[in-house]
Amino acid sequence: MVHSPLTQPSASDRQPAHEPPRTETQAPARASPAIPAAGLLAPALPATASAETFNLEPAILAPAILEPAILEAAVLEIDLGAVVANWRLLGRNHPSGPVAGVVKADAYGLGAAQVAPALHEAGCRHFFVALPQEALAIRASIPGAMLAVLGGLPRGAEPDYVAHRLTPVLNSLAELDAWTATARRLGRALPASLQIDTGMARLGLDRHELAALQADHGRLAGIDLRYVMTHLVASEAPADPTNHLQRARFDAACAGLPPAPRSFANSSGIFLGAGWGSDLARPGAALYGINPTPGRPNPMRLPVRLTARILAVRDLRPGETVGYNATWRAARPSRIATVGVGYADGWHRSLSGCGRALFDGTPVPLVGRVSMDLTTFDVTDHPEAQPGSTLELLGPAQTPDDVARDAGTNGYEVLTSLGRRFHRIYRPA
Repeated sequence: MVHSPLTQPSASDRQPAHEPPRTETQAPARASPAIPAAGLLAPALPATASAETFNLEPAILAPAILEPAILEAAVLEIDLGAVVANWRLLGRNHPSGPVAGVVKADAYGLGAAQVAPALHEAGCRHFFVALPQEALAIRASIPGAMLAVLGGLPRGAEPDYVAHRLTPVLNSLAELDAWTATARRLGRALPASLQIDTGMARLGLDRHELAALQADHGRLAGIDLRYVMTHLVASEAPADPTNHLQRARFDAACAGLPPAPRSFANSSGIFLGAGWGSDLARPGAALYGINPTPGRPNPMRLPVRLTARILAVRDLRPGETVGYNATWRAARPSRIATVGVGYADGWHRSLSGCGRALFDGTPVPLVGRVSMDLTTFDVTDHPEAQPGSTLELLGPAQTPDDVARDAGTNGYEVLTSLGRRFHRIYRPA
């Protein structure tokens, strides 16, 4: 079977027809070995071996059936109801038109396969992703909705966009010409949005391409122009004059084009006021609890909670050190808790020596270096913290924005860095 550049293999191509689909909380089916392994993770015994060969106790020969959360060192809980509530709040703050769901980067790390259908069920009918592969992954779960690809139209991908009803955000005249040529071949209009660069200097028609299109509207023949759009540079800073400059540039750009609906505000842009309202807002980060109004109370609900199990506790004498390069030295008799989360899981190495977690709601400092799989915390003042106890890394008392401040980044990066080794639990909307 030959697949086009973006077409994905069917389910029958990927796995046997008899194997049922698996969810995040389901473990794959396992066949019982002839000699059961001693625990779920123990290596299988050779086919010629017997229990007596290895002098194994019968009690530990029974196959272990463990919940995935027991095997994994950390649990990421995602409240889909909070995401939906955020979408509705953003809609109330954008009365000029509907609010889309931006689910790029796997819904900012929370899982587009779960987030997109939850928003669709709540009534969202406009979705944006960055890449066509992201669109293909969720197309079937949001039937009838506009699914737009911010990254534009890759050369040669036109048949896939048509087949899967994807709406390209056209970012250049070359993409526009390719899409109109496809429309002519098919003999029908094709949907698209058109992006104008008003200051971001990344994607979208620049001033030269815009001028050429304004002088020749015929280049839009065959395009069902759903939206003309631009992207705000500094909407999280209401006093930044760039916001007004971009609004003026966008108004001028649209004035020279055929009438079409507009899409303007992102998450923070929704809170700039009515002057930044349009026919469609495109919030992303705010859906996932990132504060769209820095310096003011966060109006959004936080849909994530990350907890990690303490794997070990070490008693240190004064002067003993922790972690790579001995960057932290105990100044008193200390108890150090190790959790199985590290920079491979998105817990940034820049948090070394400055991050924290919470034990029973009380902050405990991160000490030493964050390593690939492990991070250490000082629980000296919490004698009840023992192996098997839980530390909270993300939650209401320590939001992604809080972690970002300590790590020297933003909440977007904290969320999109969340790794796949966590046991994920989705709370329904």
